Amino acid sequence: MSKTTQGRVTLTLSTALLALTLAMPAAAESAGQGEETTTEGHSMDATGQGSGMMAEGAAAEEPAEEAAPFTAEDLGRVVATVGGTDITVGHMMVAKASLPQQYQQIPDAQLWDGLLQQLIQQEVLSQSKDAEETDLVRLSMENERRSLLAAVAITTVADRAVTEEEVLAIYQRDYVDVEQGKEYNASHILLETKEAAEEVLAEVKGGADFATVAREKSTGPSGPNGGSLGWFGAGMMVEPFQVAVESLAPGDVTGPVETQFGWHVIKLNETRTQEAPELETVRAEIVQQIQQDKVEEHIDSLMRQMDVTRMPQGTVDPSILSETQLLEN
Repeated sequence: MSKTTQGRVTLTLSTALLALTLAMPAAAESAGQGEETTTEGHSMDATGQGSGMMAEGAAAEEPAEEAAPFTAEDLGRVVATVGGTDITVGHMMVAKASLPQQYQQIPDAQLWDGLLQQLIQQEVLSQSKDAEETDLVRLSMENERRSLLAAVAITTVADRAVTEEEVLAIYQRDYVDVEQGKEYNASHILLETKEAAEEVLAEVKGGADFATVAREKSTGPSGPNGGSLGWFGAGMMVEPFQVAVESLAPGDVTGPVETQFGWHVIKLNETRTQEAPELETVRAEIVQQIQQDKVEEHIDSLMRQMDVTRMPQGTVDPSILSETQLLEN
């Protein structure tokens, strides 16, 4: 079996074991529901009393005490032992985090038995005589450890990289102090032919109200609204239309302008300078930029300090990377 196939089988096996274990309680519950007897909509317990009613004379249950908050010490709590090897809450937490997305939505209480059963079965298999620690296993564990430690380092650097002062400084530099560009408020009348557009242009320039003509003759969706397109910035419209708008002064009318939508008669109503976005709308982008820059700086610094020897390409034939059968040893 190739290692690619082996990896797929391992994932399929783990998922199948979990799915089977999760399905068993649900199936048992479904089967049990058919055997229950009910009276006036209340299910009956083993004593024949309705679970939905309080037995006569019984005292009301006291509210359950609030559970104590979990601590890091709970990670080491043993939930199963297989051949002398403990399985802990921490193992279950990590296993849950690595499950496919559809399992992440399952309530923890429902997931618990299936997840624990999967870990127990995996441990049983790993201790069997058929479980051989091949080169693939050894190298995969080394790569996984390297990757996880690197991720922890990156997260640590990123978390301490951001200060409010730096966020404000970048916001000021990249948004407040930068020319935000111009916005345009324009209207148009869309027509099917150049000749029709020329007639409308002459009519508007002759004194006809632009909005009224738009309502009467425009074939575009903005026609009923007097042709108004509202505010838009540079690059928001198709190029011929945008170029025509930017060449106008407020109050000017031009046309015919051809685009893929038809022929336009365009009026520029007014312009304004764009305002800088609110800090909170761009905070996430700024934080991400700071973190990325600091992580890259940190890696560059470590690379300069570390004794790194990198063999030139060609020292080893690159095609060996596809010879995965070598990992089966």
